[in-house]
Amino acid sequence: MKKILSILAVFIFAVVLFACQNGAKTEWKIVMLTDVGTITDKSFNQGTWEGVKAFAEEHEINHMYFRPNAGTKADYLEAIDLVVANGANVIVTPGFLFETAIYEAQTRYPNVYFILIDGVPQLGDYSTYETKSNTVNILFQEEQSGFLAGYAAVADGYTKLGFMGGMAVPAVVRFGLGFVAGAYYAANALSKTITFEAERYEYLGNFDDLPNHTTKANSWYAAGVEIIFVAAGGAGNSVMKAAEDSSTVAVPKKVIGVDVDQSGESATVISSAMKQLAVAVQQELKALIIDNAFKGGQTLIKGAVEGGVGLPLGASFKFATFTESQYTTLLNQVKNGTIVVPQTKAELITFLSQHAGNPSITPLVNRVS
Repeated sequence: MKKILSILAVFIFAVVLFACQNGAKTEWKIVMLTDVGTITDKSFNQGTWEGVKAFAEEHEINHMYFRPNAGTKADYLEAIDLVVANGANVIVTPGFLFETAIYEAQTRYPNVYFILIDGVPQLGDYSTYETKSNTVNILFQEEQSGFLAGYAAVADGYTKLGFMGGMAVPAVVRFGLGFVAGAYYAANALSKTITFEAERYEYLGNFDDLPNHTTKANSWYAAGVEIIFVAAGGAGNSVMKAAEDSSTVAVPKKVIGVDVDQSGESATVISSAMKQLAVAVQQELKALIIDNAFKGGQTLIKGAVEGGVGLPLGASFKFATFTESQYTTLLNQVKNGTIVVPQTKAELITFLSQHAGNPSITPLVNRVS
């Protein structure tokens, strides 16, 4: 009971705060629930929230974010019950962790609209999936973003690579296999020799900023790895700390960030394999609230063609020799289907045999999932 009252107090305070905005309309109330992270995680939650906030402020719509007590189905459902009771009629949930909660909530609240990112509502055992007409799912082609990052790193001269994923969930797996595909595609196309050892491809088991992740990254860098693509949420900060520790060596180590442009987090971040979370969320909120064209019951796939993935440009494009013009050419090849990036391990094996000189990297490929 104390926990519920505590949540209620925080929520009521937030509702009052947001309801006091000038010109706020009352027809719609958008709430974003975070997963186990925060909206300042410089990654998935923050990118999603920035999209909600930008859309709602532009159209003067009540909006807020709310962080459940923990990352269980029960906690997520409790949070959904609470925000709906306080008037929320659009709920945005970032992350696969919400799949089972939305599976139940979409039936419990047929008049509430749900936007689920990186997941599809399912019963809990991955045997029964259902997306009702009040729910739309947004998935991304992370493999394309990973491919662009892997190609760019090798084209820029990095020859000893590493990948750290948070957990072997579908989105992270796709980031990693795309990175491997891009790196070896570039090595073959540009006649470069790269080293990507199987033990330098690893899932950390969580998405947290922890000292042991920094220790692991330090050991990789000390063993010769020049750049690590870290698709692990807050754990990316752990890897950045390790790269910063190398700032005094002859060739400082580098990091490729994930989900959003993470260049502001550390000078060691030379690029980020982005998912345009803010853009995707704004597109679907507009479809629902402005265009009356909500794609309920569907799973939408956002890739390069839809502007859903890519690398950041401008000041955040920190490659030394790989140019923005070369990147645009590569991106267009992905968009027009000249390069079809693999999405599964089986497709990766075929892709490497056809487009990467058939490198003997079976141990590495076996680590992808």
